[in-house]
Amino acid sequence: MNPLESYIRQRLQRKNLLLMTHAVVGYPSLDVNMVMLEAMQRAGVDLVELQLPFSEPIADGPVFVRANQGALEAGMTWERYFAFMQRARRAFDFKILMMGYYNGILQMGHETFCACLAEHGGSGFIVVDLPPEEAGELIQQADTQRVAPIVLMTPTNSLKRLEEIARSARGFVYCVARKGVTGKQTSLDPGLEAFVQRCRQATPLPLALGFGLRTGADLRQIHGLADIGTVGTALLIAWEQGGARQYEALLQDLSTGTIA
Repeated sequence: MNPLESYIRQRLQRKNLLLMTHAVVGYPSLDVNMVMLEAMQRAGVDLVELQLPFSEPIADGPVFVRANQGALEAGMTWERYFAFMQRARRAFDFKILMMGYYNGILQMGHETFCACLAEHGGSGFIVVDLPPEEAGELIQQADTQRVAPIVLMTPTNSLKRLEEIARSARGFVYCVARKGVTGKQTSLDPGLEAFVQRCRQATPLPLALGFGLRTGADLRQIHGLADIGTVGTALLIAWEQGGARQYEALLQDLSTGTIA
């Protein structure tokens, strides 16, 4: 069993639903990122995606696109990103995932990337623009370093396609609750339960559900359906609108939403 999957299953013995949150590294600044992560720790967050900024984040909505651009303009690099990841891993209890796009990994090289991720405390990675059938070498290197490639399943995937995707999965699977980009406000689709059940047919791994979850009430709706609820854009909006106080209030609301 991959170490990330083992961690998730142990946490699920104590919680109804795990919480995964998100930060764009370098936006608004690395100091602010640390304040955000401190608030996540206080709220009992289980997993955190640290996004490596990229100039063309095609899966992200306008809030994260702007954040990516701001971080790049402030001088974010691979070196600074991994230094921040290592600092965070040493300071906090939650597991950390790299989230980003394939271009940078290709430039770095699969072996170097996976070794660097493991060395700096990353437990896995989410690369949203790399089809599983083109990720064989990257997955092989990930297995060598015992970091987890997190694959995405979407409502448009057939059961056969979900089964194909599942062969590349480690740790957990990220189920995308709807079509589109991150951050778009949405109500849970009536077909969501059937979609998640198809995902469970395709893989025995824990399932995370994201894209559109914003509140503790949203998380309570997915109890018994998913194992992990993912919230990203709503948190960044809370920071931009109300700073640390509003950010922490939302995290506490989300935390209560993981409890039955």
